[in-house]
Amino acid sequence: MKDASRIQAIIETLEQIFDDKFPADNILDKYFKDRRYIGSKDRRFIADNVWKIIRQRMHLTEAFGGIISARLFTALHFIDDDLDLLFNGEDYAPYPLSKDEKILLDKAKLFEDFSECACFECPQWLFDKIHNPQLIDALNATAPVDVRANLVNREHAKERLKKEGLFFSFTPLSPIGLRSHDRINLNNCMTYQDGEIEVMDEASQLISLLCRVKPFHKTIDYCAGAGGKSLAIGALLQNEGLIWAHDINQERLSRIKRRAERLDILNIKTIQKVQDTDYTRFIIDAPCSGSGTWRRTPDAKYRLSQQRLDELCQIQAEILDFGATHTAPNGRLIYITCSVLPDENEQQIEAFLKRHPEFEPVNHCNLWKDTLDISIFPFDCEKWLKFSPLRTQTDGFFFCALQKKAFTE
Repeated sequence: MKDASRIQAIIETLEQIFDDKFPADNILDKYFKDRRYIGSKDRRFIADNVWKIIRQRMHLTEAFGGIISARLFTALHFIDDDLDLLFNGEDYAPYPLSKDEKILLDKAKLFEDFSECACFECPQWLFDKIHNPQLIDALNATAPVDVRANLVNREHAKERLKKEGLFFSFTPLSPIGLRSHDRINLNNCMTYQDGEIEVMDEASQLISLLCRVKPFHKTIDYCAGAGGKSLAIGALLQNEGLIWAHDINQERLSRIKRRAERLDILNIKTIQKVQDTDYTRFIIDAPCSGSGTWRRTPDAKYRLSQQRLDELCQIQAEILDFGATHTAPNGRLIYITCSVLPDENEQQIEAFLKRHPEFEPVNHCNLWKDTLDISIFPFDCEKWLKFSPLRTQTDGFFFCALQKKAFTE
């Protein structure tokens, strides 16, 4: 592709992304699938710069006086290049910049009076809710690539990846994880295709371990989605026992079968209707804002609203209540989100415990140390665990294991 055509592609994808209707990665995937003639180097250039512009969205919006414009944002992003050459009006190229656009660009280039929210690239209402600038700043960084070893030890997986020219280090906390700070495409990686590794953030790996599922447990992954934690737990059990996987979205749930075949996981069964009330591990990976994954999905914060957050909190409370009635005495109800928002995390648990005094949080410090054999406890509370790029160098996750009392008054 010519340089100008690349710029036009960036503008076209950003125009769709700034509608705030669909995830940016989905938009990019569809854009490239519809244009298979675009080569790998061009795809990488387009995608890299789209993500860079998304990560500067609030800066760019304020610099242009509140205007959200894919065209102007792209022009400012490439301001040090020859804009007359890039915006030349030829076939598959952006039309030339107008006089008014050039005036706006000159002003934006010199703009310095950014708000605190723009400096941290976070909408005001979310900035106030999180109330931790350091955490917000950490969520703006680019995330590494984390994978877990599957049915093999991670030393073996690391060496096999090295032979393919892919260099990973051990994750600092998870005993099954590997990490790379380089951008890596695993589609052509034989270690991945053969099912010896699976992409999974280190926090999610740790949470799978902390569920402490045993082969004799009656276990359900109630909000399984595409089955990431079910598959991880299945591998940790070395295909012993049985994990029931449920999700309201049947299309998403159906992906488990394909993933399980590649990973050679045999101990997962899907279930459409949950009726039994004697689960010893009732795992809820709850639908949430996804605020803990902003390092990977920086566009998501602009699709979130207070109304949507309220809806999610209501859904979470209903799922927790449902899980409470389906957890066996002495069993554990496990609540997980990939969120850093208190509304979805500790506030949700505190409200649940008032409704359900038959439950109490386990001592998470003991759970952590007993499970992982790690002396350090990188958290400030024993009632639950709050992972974050600031505290654990992972995505933001919340984990709380609630024990159901054997007898209730």
